[in-house]
Amino acid sequence: LLETSPGVAEVTFVEKEPAERHTIISWEQKNSCILPEDLKNFYLMTDGFEMTWTVKTDDTPMPLGSMVINSISQLCRLGGSSMYTLPNAPTLADLEDDTDEEGNGDKPEKPHFDSRSLIFELDPCNGNGKVCLVYKHAEPVVSPDTEIWFLDRALYWHFLTKTFTAYYRLLITHLGLPQWQYAFTSYGVSPQAKQWFNMYKPITINTALLSEEADSFVNKLDPNKVFKSKNKTPVLKKKPPSQPASSQKSHTSMTSAKTSSIAGNSSKK
Repeated sequence: LLETSPGVAEVTFVEKEPAERHTIISWEQKNSCILPEDLKNFYLMTDGFEMTWTVKTDDTPMPLGSMVINSISQLCRLGGSSMYTLPNAPTLADLEDDTDEEGNGDKPEKPHFDSRSLIFELDPCNGNGKVCLVYKHAEPVVSPDTEIWFLDRALYWHFLTKTFTAYYRLLITHLGLPQWQYAFTSYGVSPQAKQWFNMYKPITINTALLSEEADSFVNKLDPNKVFKSKNKTPVLKKKPPSQPASSQKSHTSMTSAKTSSIAGNSSKK
């Protein structure tokens, strides 16, 4: 689908070997938790996932789409203590506020940065946030129930899916478009990202996401026209017709006669 899309220059898929079973077991022992069955089966097929694609603008490829799932070795705990941090250095746990709204009604309970939750980074999202595997109940014993959440750059949590399989489908169907995770937040994707959504619509897309607000405007771009080869035809400049020499001489003599008569009239006055 991507390779046949207009403007897409290159689609790169990095093939990875399956993760060793003992590597998964050692990860579970190190972090004192059990991987979800679907994520464990995924790592037994491929140790992570990486697909990127570029578009060609002005004959220069530009990276655009990115689909990443960290390998088992890079599935690191978020906010974990490090031996190199200073004793009184602030941590993510210091951001916890007991006055935060807990899950009520349709809203699930948000993860915690302190010891109440275990959070592992699945996707760095090219610096636009982090998609995390979350064990929300880690005390006194880590619960095997996990969820997939998105942590934005302002360190606010947004629920994505209950299972890794559901998140993997979302990742594929959104084609790795920039900031696609923000479509599941209350403030939505940025205007720039919305332009790319309009050009390369995900396989499943909420049409309300691309609806125009009263105070905003999104260009309606046609990918076939945007990436159409530009063959400019040279424009020939027409030279003004040259006047014959006789006419130029008569014109000059008439001009000099007029100026001399004007000078004579002024002298008589």
